[in-house]
Amino acid sequence: MSVADLAKMTGVSEVTIRQDLNLLEKQSYLQRTHGYAVPLDSEDVETRMMNNFALKRELAEFAASLVQPGETVFIENGSSNALLARALATQPDITIITVSSYIAHLLKETPGEVILLGGIYQKKSESMVGPLTRQYIQQVHFSKAFIGIDGWQPETGFTGRDMMRADIVNAVLEKGSEAIVLSDSSKFGAIHPYALGR
Repeated sequence: MSVADLAKMTGVSEVTIRQDLNLLEKQSYLQRTHGYAVPLDSEDVETRMMNNFALKRELAEFAASLVQPGETVFIENGSSNALLARALATQPDITIITVSSYIAHLLKETPGEVILLGGIYQKKSESMVGPLTRQYIQQVHFSKAFIGIDGWQPETGFTGRDMMRADIVNAVLEKGSEAIVLSDSSKFGAIHPYALGR
């Protein structure tokens, strides 16, 4: 939520809102970003996209440069991956396979082909998970897979906070295609319960 919106809603100055948000951040209730406050560990893609937006857009543009014309790529869920999908959307000869209904919806007006794999709809993450999704992944082929993570440490490797999503990432990695992790450094040092790629 933006500082300006909070000031309008509460009838206090933006300076007061900023001070209150700083206090709430110190108490680990939320995270401050430039002009916004977001809940910690939010699953909402658009909310997470606000964190380190400029860096995530740079990462997405670099990742898009790795995709060649005519390629079929898998793009997993996540805010950086959504920005990657948007960057690839203008290329009509790229096929995007995804489990993210958010990404599929983002690409509904674009010229390239989008394949949304089915399964159990996880409402918070707007992603498909479960055994059906795993079966669909086994039936499609792609040259590159762009993966999102929740944490990374040298001792544990990449980790995820959601068991069902971690299972889908592992199904993608089992295919043996080139895998590219799209993440900013905010995930470094974090450990979550579910191993990715082990």
